[in-house]
Amino acid sequence: MFSWWEKIVDILVYDRWHLDPQSAVGSAVHFFIFDTIKIWMLLLMIIFAVSFLRTWFNTEYVRAHLQGKSALYGQMVAALFGIITPFCSCSAIPLFLGFIQARIPLGVTFSYLISAPMNNEIAIAMLFGLFGWKITAIYIAFGLAVAIIGGWVIGKLNMEDQILLAVQPIESQLHADIVKLSLKERAKEAWHYTYDIFKKISIYVMLGVGVGAWIHGYIPTDFIAKYTGEGNPFAVIMAVIMGVPMYSNAAGVMPLIEVLTNKGMLLGTALSFMMAVTALSLPEALILKKILSMKLISLFFVIVGSGIICIGYLFNYILN
Repeated sequence: MFSWWEKIVDILVYDRWHLDPQSAVGSAVHFFIFDTIKIWMLLLMIIFAVSFLRTWFNTEYVRAHLQGKSALYGQMVAALFGIITPFCSCSAIPLFLGFIQARIPLGVTFSYLISAPMNNEIAIAMLFGLFGWKITAIYIAFGLAVAIIGGWVIGKLNMEDQILLAVQPIESQLHADIVKLSLKERAKEAWHYTYDIFKKISIYVMLGVGVGAWIHGYIPTDFIAKYTGEGNPFAVIMAVIMGVPMYSNAAGVMPLIEVLTNKGMLLGTALSFMMAVTALSLPEALILKKILSMKLISLFFVIVGSGIICIGYLFNYILN
């Protein structure tokens, strides 16, 4: 799909600018220009497609639909709903509170909180463009599994008393209908939404690709492969521990994943790092500290972190 664009970049960088394709600077500049435009195009197309589909549903509809349903069913729906909400770990918290206010079980709300930053359409779009549909499908399946199982475990522990914020419950039954719009109105709304999201994340794509381009051109392959390749059995654990203190969305970290895997990092290790960065972050913990007890926050991080580590090792086992 992007072969024509790669040819244009080849002409621009190597023929017009006379940069050596074997040099670090030539390789880095080519990577930066090609990947930035490629990822921007993928984001516009896939975010629009998902936004168009989302015009049939709103958050009130999901809250009303989940109310009164079984916990396991709710966890599955909440995890799937996380795919179509383009939130980072911190931005997902307001809707998390809305679920609590609607008296939706705590485990269900955590399934959403885990899934939203990990499985959103931005991550899916970039994964699809960089690694193909098979890797993307496996990632989505594993991401949903972590969200559902993590929510199920938290729900079974009956820790509702660990919610610190006094949230006024909604006493009446929630009611919401599927949004009724014409196709033209849906397309217009989806485009406005896509453009707004793209404006917010395009700079992060450039920054991520810029760092990735530097690594691509200047960091030796052997250096990365030595510490994160097959020779290090603790590579996945190290990647998750390193990812937690960082705070970024999928648009910022995904270009790094492409470069790191090209340099020799196992794909499962790289995706574990990305999951830790997007689904677990220190800023998220600081915000949650005002809402949840440290006991529940610690449990949340341990459960999700353990699930991400298991996924990393499974990914590496399946693909190698």
